[in-house]
Parts: sequence; C-alpha cells; structure tokens
Amino acid sequence: MAELRLGPVLRYTDGSRATVWVETDGPCTAEVRCADGARGTARSFRIAGHHYALVPVGGLTPGTATEYEVLLDDTPVWPLPDSRFPPSVIATPTGDDGMRVAFGSCRWAAPPAGGKDPVGPDALDTLSARVAADPDGARPDVLLLLGDQVYADEISDDTRHWIAGRRDVEAGPGDQVADYEEYTHLYYESWLDPEVRWLLSTVPSCMIFDDHDVIDDWNTSAAWLADMRATDWWQERLLSGLMSYWVYQQLGNLSPDELAADPLYTAVRDASDGTGALREFAARADADPASVRWSYRRDFGRIRLLMVDSRAARVLEEDRRSMLDPDEATWLREQILDGRSAADGQGEGGDGRGAYDHLLIGTSLPWLLPHLVHDVEAWNAAMCGGERGARWARFGERVRRGADLEHWSAFPSSFGALGDLIAEAGTGPGAPATVSVLSGDVHHAYVAEPSWPGRAPGARVAQLTCSPVHNSVPLSIRLGFRFGWSAPARALGRLIARHGRCAPSAVRWRRTGGPWFGNQIMTLTLRGRTARLRLEQARARRDGAIVLRTVTERELA
Repeated sequence: MAELRLGPVLRYTDGSRATVWVETDGPCTAEVRCADGARGTARSFRIAGHHYALVPVGGLTPGTATEYEVLLDDTPVWPLPDSRFPPSVIATPTGDDGMRVAFGSCRWAAPPAGGKDPVGPDALDTLSARVAADPDGARPDVLLLLGDQVYADEISDDTRHWIAGRRDVEAGPGDQVADYEEYTHLYYESWLDPEVRWLLSTVPSCMIFDDHDVIDDWNTSAAWLADMRATDWWQERLLSGLMSYWVYQQLGNLSPDELAADPLYTAVRDASDGTGALREFAARADADPASVRWSYRRDFGRIRLLMVDSRAARVLEEDRRSMLDPDEATWLREQILDGRSAADGQGEGGDGRGAYDHLLIGTSLPWLLPHLVHDVEAWNAAMCGGERGARWARFGERVRRGADLEHWSAFPSSFGALGDLIAEAGTGPGAPATVSVLSGDVHHAYVAEPSWPGRAPGARVAQLTCSPVHNSVPLSIRLGFRFGWSAPARALGRLIARHGRCAPSAVRWRRTGGPWFGNQIMTLTLRGRTARLRLEQARARRDGAIVLRTVTERELA
C-alpha cells in the first residue's frame, strides 16, 4: 500500500478549481475529497524511482473554503493521525473582494524541532503557527515564493552526512547536491518541516527559481557557463536541478488548462516511467533556453501576477547580453499590455478601466537596487563588454563573479527596457492603481519608488524586496547595503559609472523604506484600487515564543 511521502501542497486555485501535489512512496491513485462534495483523482507518475501526483479538483464553490482529505488507493493519508494542526482547506478567492498576497524568498531548511537554528527563527514557520492558531482569522490568499526554495550548494549538516553515505564527496561537486536523488532529499528536508508542510497544504502557492535552486550565481556570464560546462559534474547537476524544479515547483504553477495542453506532462503521465521524457526536456532547456518558458501568468480577478524567470531565460553573450531572451521579453510585454486597447487608450470594454487594478511582477532579482550597487553593476557590464579593452574585461569578469554582480542592473538594456515597460503599463486612462515589482535574493528588505523625468505614470510604482524567509547576512554586507543607499555612495557610484562610460538611466528612484534585516515576510493587501503593505519579522519574545512582529505598514494606493 502506498504511503504519503511529502505533501499535500495546495498549488493552483481559481473560483472553482484547484490542484494538489503529493509525493508518494509507490505507484497509486491519489484522491482529494472535499467536505462540500468536490473531489478529484490522479494516477501517480514516476520520475527516477520517485512517485508523484498532481490532483485536479473541480466543482468548488467560488468564494468559499472547504476542508479536504487525501486518500491513496482509497486509504486516508491526510490529515495525519493525531495532527496538532487544523484541517487543511481549499479556499477559492475570486479576487473581487480583495486579496492578501504574502511573499518572500531565500529559505534555508529549518533544523528539526529542538535543534539549534544558526540563522534565527523561520518566518514561514512562524506565519504557519499564527495561521494555525487562528484558522478563521486573516490568512494569505496566496503565497509567492520568489526563489531559493532549496539550497543545492549550502546544505545542512544532516544532508551533508547523508550525501557522504552514498558517494565520495571528494569528487564531483563535493558536498553539494550532485543528482536528482539528492535534490529530492533537499525538498524532503525542507517541506517535511511540520509547520511549513501544513501551511503549504492550506495556502495556495506560486513559485519561481533563483540561483541556489541550482547553484550560486547560476548563469552569471558566458565565461562562467563555459567554465561550468568544462567540469565532469555540471551537466548532471543542471539537468537534475531542472527536472526536480519541474516536478516540485513548476507543475503546480500551471492551471488545469495549461496542464492539459502540456505535451511533456502528458508524456510523463502516459509513460510507465517518465524519467526519459523529463530528462530530454531538461537537456533541451539547457541547450536552447529560449525553447522553454518557465515564466507564467496568474489572474486573480482584477489582480494580475506575472512570475518572470530571471535565471534560465538569460542571453549571456557579451555583445547581446540580456536578462530575457527576445521571445521572453515579447511574452512579458504581451502579458502586461493584454486587455488594454492601444487604439483608443481605453481599457477593456472601452470604459476607461484596464484589465487589472494591480500589476504584480515577480522576479527573484530586484529591479531597483541601492544606487551604488546599481552603478557598480552597470560599470562592470561595460568593462566585461570591452568598453575599456581586454585587460579591463578580464578584470571585470573576476569582479563580476567575486561580487555577485548579476542583477537587472548588470544587464543595462534589460534594466532600461523593463523600466520603459513599467512606465507604459502605469500610464494612461486604463492604468492600474499600482505596479509592484516583487523580489528577494539580497537578504534584506526595502521599498524603492521610481520616477521618470518627463513622464508621470498614474500608477503608484514600487520595488518591494523581501528576503530572507530563513537565512542570514554577514555584518559587512549589512553595512554595505546601508551605505549603498547614502548620498556619498551615490556620488561614488556616479564616478564609477563615468569610468565605465555608462549612459544615464532613464529612470530615477529613491528608497522609501528600509533597509530591514532579519527573517521576514511581506504581505500586500489589495482591495479595489487600494493597496496596503506590511513587513513582518520572526522574533523571539521574552517568554521564548516566536512571533511575527510588524516592522512597517503603509498605504501604497
């Protein structure tokens, strides 16, 4: 009899449908039964000796929440016996009455209960405890995980010992993840955390990868990639990373309609073993990144979410370096402008309203950085591109890798193009109330607001950065980020940019909140054309209890 190995993870939801992901320890038929009579079943599929199912649930009532259970071959496996958590539910918010969107990134696996936590309390664990303590209270309607859901290159001591027991850690990537089996162990370690497991079972989630889901500074440059491909272990590491991401994260990002039209998903489900089909897909994604799209769109009533791949979609050749390949950039533009009439400047239906009231652009890497960091990255891109000759280019590549200079600012044409697109989206009669760029990666939180000389978008535009959920940042980096926003840093940045002959940016920005350091999570509450932001940090009270404390709360619109 099959047993539940991991999950359930509630992924896609809309007014009447949902998908629930599970990993089992053998082949089976997985079933989700809801208290209101809605249900769904799916036969498990096999990848590299592991078994999974993504169960589509239909017939849900819009605007309601219903408890559910999971059965494997008609045997109940969830809720767990003697669970201390409330029943898991599937909620079907329409977005018409508002949405609470929680987001963050960078979650290093929390240690087992009772173990010493070297990076402090886990914000996701703490959020789960709060929701579980008051199941009828306010909770996120969707959770956006913006990268580094697992750390393939910064593993725990337990995982290090486990890996050492199955292979020689002196070879290959050493004590980092090497293959698919080891990736599955990372997800098992991270998502089996009781609080996180329950939270993911009852709050829908949208996910996108960042570098540590594969390796630190993944796709930094063409030279970096060439060096990695010259090793005898990179190919297996990358293909396994993409395969595991597709299984554990990407599948659940897709709607039932998108899944039904996905030839890979069909091939994997129809095969007795889908490993070959998935591996072939991953190999194609490696050889021709533009042939695969990891970005996706979700609409929640009049709220549009675009989750943008800012890792695998890169063009790395120095003479045409870009954060997004041309097809990806076209896709992003089409999704942002979809529903807005270019002919008369009116919104959908010609009533002056656009297709959405709020636009959320999820990209793991911040678009707007501290001014000094931005200028250094732009300078570095110019050096690596040969602006000051071959010697400076070689020096620039060393600096690029050593200082992790690979955000949007390090791709100047892409930085400018995204700014132009955001300004266009936020301007005109059909403009949304807010455009929010949601990011993580940099292990601190801040709010930055842009402006465009000569242009005045009607939408309130903000860079909202929240990281980490559960990790740390050295004191030197904290001091560096604080200095990076200062007036002296801006002056220094201008000098550096001048050496790089960098063109002035068409967008200006200022920090309006932060920087804040700690394990934290942000929540946007969107209702009508209003938006409210709250940042909370996981902190220990004097009595030892871990709680989320509000650091800042403000109106965005």
